[in-house]
Amino acid sequence: MIPEKLLEVLKHDGVVAIATLGQDGPHMVNTWNSYIRITNAGRILIPVGYMHRTEANIAFNNQVLITLGSRKVTGNIGPGAGFLIKGTACIETAGTDFDVIKAKFAWARAVMAVTPNSIEQTL
Repeated sequence: MIPEKLLEVLKHDGVVAIATLGQDGPHMVNTWNSYIRITNAGRILIPVGYMHRTEANIAFNNQVLITLGSRKVTGNIGPGAGFLIKGTACIETAGTDFDVIKAKFAWARAVMAVTPNSIEQTL
C-alpha cells in the first residue's frame, strides 16, 4: 500500500535516488519525482533512459533501495517529507507498464517496475 503522504510528495519537485548492488559493488542513479508513476496494484514505475549499470545490477540482484522527498510537504518534524522504499525491481521493455511509461516519456527505452517490500517515512 502506497502511503498518501508519499503520493503527495510525488506531486512536487524533488530528486529520487535509486541504489542497486551488482558484481562491482553498489551503484546509485537519480531521477525526478515527476517521472514516477504508481500502478493500481501499488507498483512503482520509473522510466529508464540510460541506467545501463542499474539494469545490469538488477539482473544480478533485484533488490533496490529508493529515497525520495520534497521540502514542500509537511513531514514528521516540520517542512519536508522523505521516504525510504525497499523493494524488488525488474526492467521491462514491453507490456502494459512499459506502454504507460512510453506514452508519457518518449525517450524511455524501458521501465523499472518496483514492487515495494517496505515504505518508511524518514522525514
